[in-house]
Parts: sequence; structure tokens; C-alpha cells
Amino acid sequence: MRHEDLWSIGELAEQAGVTVKTVRFYSDGGLLHEASRSAGGHRRFAPDALERLRLIRSLRSLDLSVPEVRRILDEQGEWGGALEDAVAGRLRALGSELRALRWREAALRLVQECPPGERAERLLLIGSVTTPPSTAPLARFWRGWLPPRMPARSISAFLEAAVPPPPDDPEPVQVLAYARLNALVTRPCSGAERPQPEAHRVARADRVAALYTGLAEAYELAGTQIRRDREPGAGEALDGFVAAYASAYGTRDTPGFRRLLSGRLATDPRLDGYWDLATVVLTAPGGPPEPTPGSAHDWLLEALHAQNTATA
Repeated sequence: MRHEDLWSIGELAEQAGVTVKTVRFYSDGGLLHEASRSAGGHRRFAPDALERLRLIRSLRSLDLSVPEVRRILDEQGEWGGALEDAVAGRLRALGSELRALRWREAALRLVQECPPGERAERLLLIGSVTTPPSTAPLARFWRGWLPPRMPARSISAFLEAAVPPPPDDPEPVQVLAYARLNALVTRPCSGAERPQPEAHRVARADRVAALYTGLAEAYELAGTQIRRDREPGAGEALDGFVAAYASAYGTRDTPGFRRLLSGRLATDPRLDGYWDLATVVLTAPGGPPEPTPGSAHDWLLEALHAQNTATA
């Protein structure tokens, strides 16, 4: 190519509408290739450098890093894996950033809308969790509560049901509920404050996993009834609930066992505060309360008590 057909760094910068410093940065970084150097050592660029420079600027406008842009350009215009990977990675990062911003906005609204006398307490609560919050403290709480020697698969299934995921676009009330959940599970407590329920501790050790599996199925069935606003009563959910305990105890489902189970469950320690907060976190604003394992357990226990009373 003739020397007079080449552009100086200033001419290329002017054509592209950028600064000379920008062109030099991309040239020094190996993204923009010079065609030659003048006798005085000045860079000269071929006209096709303008298209490449515009492409670099477009990729950078998507917040892609210089190394990512280099990998994309190295594919020789095939627009294949490097571009797809970079865009997918940026979308994931942007999604996380947007979730964090939504949580921060809801937290700010929470402080703005509450009475002045409550702001100090709420600031301490929301300041104790990450943005968006991590579910790790809740999972640790339940891992300490669950009986020992449970299979990893059973633990994972229980945690999926018991640990509410933070909403992507929360309302202030949900931010407050999650912060209170975090405070509830991280406060110092003695073993007496959260003992394993007696009804679970008397179950045979080799059948504990089956107990929780059966309860999960019963809770799901009960949740369906709760969403339909059905009163607690006999049916598949209650039968599955009782059968899970009967199997764990190595006995049969009889009227006598149902009375024994009702009494034992009624005196077990409760975690109503946790489940009440979890319901707030899970429930869409303006929607009906979303069932939790806690509310499903209460529904089933009430159904069991009503059945025992009717057959006494």
C-alpha cells in the first residue's frame, strides 16, 4: 500500500471520533495493528483499521474486557465461541449487579418509609446481611438442627424446601423479613433453644432419611390444599404424613398411633417465628401467603387433631 494511502494516528482518531490516546492504547495493547511506521517513527494505519477500531469500541461499549475483546477479534470475524462466552458472562454479571441494586433500593425504601424511632434497629438489621443476602447462614442453621447421619441427598432436599431464596426484585417488607431471618438463625443460643423434635429423635436412625422424604411429600400435598384455601382435614396429605412417622417408628398406622403422634407433635418445640418470616419472603406482594414446610406441618397437625377428636 502506498504511503500516501495510510493514515496517521491523529487522522484515524479523527475519523473514528476518539482521542489519539485511545488509538494508542488499543495499538499498544495489540488490538489495533499499524501498517507501518514513518521515517520519524510515527504510526501509520491502513483504512481498514477504522472498521476494526469501531468494532473494538462497540465491544467495549458492552463492558467487555480488553482480553475478551482480543479473543473475539482473534476468531477472524467468525463470531463464535469467544463472543458467545463473553456476552453470556457479562449477562450473568449484570444480572447479579441488578439483583444487588434492587435489594439496595428496597433497603433504602425500608429505611425511608419506617418511623424515625425504628430506623436505628432496621439499619442494624439490614447492615448485617449481604446485598443480595446469602442463604448460607440459614442453611447452616438447618444443618445443625437436622438429625445426624442423614444422607447428603436428603439434606439437600430438605434445605431446598426450608431455606427461602431471596426474591430477585424484593419489596421493603421482604428485605426486612430476610434480615430478621438472618438475625434469628445467627444469634447465640443454647442447645435447649432448638432441640431436635422428640418425634424425630425417637425414630429409628436407619429410617430418618425416609421420614424426611415422606414428610416432604406430605408437605407438598398439604401446600396444594393450603393454596386452595381448604380447611385441614383427612385425605392423601394426612395419610402420607402419618405413614412417614409410622414407618420411621417401625409400626403400623392405627387410630391409637394417630392419637400418640398427635400428642407427641403437639408438645415438640416449634419454629413458628422462622416460618412466619419465610412466608413473607416467599409471598409475592399482594398475593396469597405462600405455603412453607412450617405452615404445611401446622395444617397437617390440625387435621390430625381434628380427626382424632372426631373418632374419640
